Amino acid sequence: MIIIDTALADLEARGESIGVALIGAGFVARRTALQFVTAARGMRLVAIANRTVANAESALRFAGVRDEQIVRADTAIEVDAAARAGRIAVVDELQAVCRSEAVDVVVEATGDIEFGTRACYEAIRGGKHVVLMGAEVDATVGPILKQHADDAGVVFTYTDGDEPGVAMNLFRFADSMGYRPVMMGQLKGFLDHYRNPDTQRELADRLGQNPAVLACFADGSKLALEAAVMGNATGFVPRVRGMQGYRCEHVNDLLERLGPDDFADGGCIDYTLGAAPHTGAFVICHNDHPAKREVMSYLKMGDGPLYLFYQPYHLPPWQVTHSVARAALFNDPTITPLGAPVCDTISCAKRDLAAGERLDGMGGFTCYGLVERSDVCLRENTLPIAISLDCTLTRPVAKDRPITYDDVDLPPGRLVDRLRAEQVERFG
Repeated sequence: MIIIDTALADLEARGESIGVALIGAGFVARRTALQFVTAARGMRLVAIANRTVANAESALRFAGVRDEQIVRADTAIEVDAAARAGRIAVVDELQAVCRSEAVDVVVEATGDIEFGTRACYEAIRGGKHVVLMGAEVDATVGPILKQHADDAGVVFTYTDGDEPGVAMNLFRFADSMGYRPVMMGQLKGFLDHYRNPDTQRELADRLGQNPAVLACFADGSKLALEAAVMGNATGFVPRVRGMQGYRCEHVNDLLERLGPDDFADGGCIDYTLGAAPHTGAFVICHNDHPAKREVMSYLKMGDGPLYLFYQPYHLPPWQVTHSVARAALFNDPTITPLGAPVCDTISCAKRDLAAGERLDGMGGFTCYGLVERSDVCLRENTLPIAISLDCTLTRPVAKDRPITYDDVDLPPGRLVDRLRAEQVERFG
């Protein structure tokens, strides 16, 4: 952040800026647009792409943009013309922003697995850096999209401010000081695999949120996706399917329950449940140097050799600008797959499911997600939670049983399925 703010200030002083296109106009996208319009330095929001253009216009008005500053566009040429005129384009065609010369970075904020995957794929083909606001795409086809991004010479990254980005910043911070990370994860306040849109509707109405989105937080599906993102960026894996989940009063209490021998087989991803400060992310590191242990004890960091670093907040709509700047100015991803996936997600039935039922995806009534080792998922042919949307069961699946590719018919023609197959073929 120290380097980023100075670099952006210098860019702005020269009268230059990073051009940003936002994909989506929902709850998260609207707040992201607000941040770019009101607080971003050295970058400007060039366009919003959304399947319903009126919603993109509404997102800009929410951010305080006047109607005369908003222009509808259909092509990249029209987006470029709007940018030169100091206006913000709204479009319903991805190519209009992915081929625009005014756009340097595409921020994907839809939460829709197929549309989001297509947005990332087309942006990379258009030579744009990609910043993800949601974990669905990264956890499911992130490794293969990272390969495409490398081939195109652009950055593919998950955002700062959400738990995976926060954890990765801590990971790099500790590692840079000579402390070897051995566990990373997030602070989870509540978990019930059987939550659904009906159970979350009252809260959703109060917050102005989509009840299915809140249900995917509560049922653990988003936790699974974000854990997979962390694992694929570090090589860390869950110790057990779904992770262990440590109930404790405070995240620091983890150090009382773990020892160096717990990490003899390598690093792992996990989470705390109900632990103060109740939000944010953590990394546990190892350093057994006697003199350093003495200093760390003096600095109130514990006796070691395990040390815990945590951040008690995460602010994705506000911190996404950091990821945009890191990608555009330094080619530095906040968090991105290392290579072959080591983690994946699986879909489990929320209730007894019958043949012929259509799966309604994350936060729905039919299934919840768990994180698992990628090799196990390949061996058992399990269906990733984000891909489950709109699949049709060909046979019954009992409650809490994993759903496999053999159990479903996939919707025809999806890019995410094609990229998924390419990912398996490439990495095995």
